[in-house]
Amino acid sequence: MLGTNGAGKTSTMDVLEGFRRPGGGSARVFGVDPFADRERIAHRMGIMLQEAGFFDDLTVTETVRAWRRFTADPLGLDEALELVDLGKVAHTRVGKLSGGERRRLDLALAVLGRPELLFLDEPTTGLDPQARRRTWAVLENMVAGGMAILLTTHYMEEAQYLADQVAIMDRGRIVRHGSVAEVIGADHGSTITFSSDVPVPVEVAGVAEDGRHHELTSVDPQADLRRLIGWADDAGARLRDLEVRRNSLEDVFLRVAGDEDEAALTAAGKER
Repeated sequence: MLGTNGAGKTSTMDVLEGFRRPGGGSARVFGVDPFADRERIAHRMGIMLQEAGFFDDLTVTETVRAWRRFTADPLGLDEALELVDLGKVAHTRVGKLSGGERRRLDLALAVLGRPELLFLDEPTTGLDPQARRRTWAVLENMVAGGMAILLTTHYMEEAQYLADQVAIMDRGRIVRHGSVAEVIGADHGSTITFSSDVPVPVEVAGVAEDGRHHELTSVDPQADLRRLIGWADDAGARLRDLEVRRNSLEDVFLRVAGDEDEAALTAAGKER
């Protein structure tokens, strides 16, 4: 689940986790209302918040043992540490862990009760690239083992790498959803960039950035390239720095956010 700050991601997670009522409509998790029937389904869910509170003087092992006392049918201590690759720091005090190790300890506690559904709110924020990749591998193994994960993130690369399904939120609404390929390809497939030694008509290549350098969003790059090159041949123009690039999830996200901002400004202008 993607969205800018304030888009509604964490609020949506709170509703699905059963911590708050929806402001409108309804929600169902495991077929029931997660707020009214939270006690019936809480044991089937694991939750990892953006920040967790640990006792810095406890070791990793002591922390997991403490959590196991409050968890029905918990994973074994060694199994939990192995699952998140923390065996090597089992006897290290929490206050001495790196940021990535603390996040993986948080993840170990979230899955201690063998959840079927795991909620992760920005689990890799602040981690270095190596720690982030290590966390991705852990999550992939969990999904391969049958666990479902709902994850929020600001890292487009992370979503593109991990997600089977993506939802982009804006102002409390889902404005795009589907597989990564569907979201990217629906109306923002590729981008063609080039420069020209003569002006290019708008109907051929859209609006130029500075009169010469062009960026064209294309859902059919083959047809658009044929049209562009045909115009260049007829006009005796030279196309330079021609490049066709498949859009990334970040391209789509930024364009969607920009479209929604523009729509909001237009609506506000009409109200005035």
